[in-house]
Amino acid sequence: MGRLLINAFATFFGTGLAPFAPATVASLGVAVLWGLASPVPVAAQVGLLALVVALGVPAAGWMERRHGKDPHRVVCDEVAGMLVTYFGLTTGWAGWLAGFAWFRVFDIAKPFPIRRLEALPGGWGIMADDLLAGVYAHLLLRATLAVTGW
Repeated sequence: MGRLLINAFATFFGTGLAPFAPATVASLGVAVLWGLASPVPVAAQVGLLALVVALGVPAAGWMERRHGKDPHRVVCDEVAGMLVTYFGLTTGWAGWLAGFAWFRVFDIAKPFPIRRLEALPGGWGIMADDLLAGVYAHLLLRATLAVTGW
């Protein structure tokens, strides 16, 4: 993958370059795209998540070597976390906004053991904490949907 493609992928097509809260901007971008594309077949979700992780780990590691530990511009990890958040779910606009909110809560607060995953080497340290934040958000989104009927 060329330098330009790695940068485009790692920054989620430039959202990671937002001057304020790039991770939130990228997460919101995924939420909007998910809302517009929904419903997404589960097989496509599996393939997309696998692709984002398979490309994200080396891209994040490459960016880290050039820009320091877990640079803010790298947001492909938020993309992966948001995909986990919505995995297997079909919701209306309220549900995908709730998923966005739950993911941001867990990505920012990093409850146990999310923060520990940041210590993994290279791109794994960048990606793994967001994947687990996505699992937590997914579980609470399911609960939210069950309670609200969204």
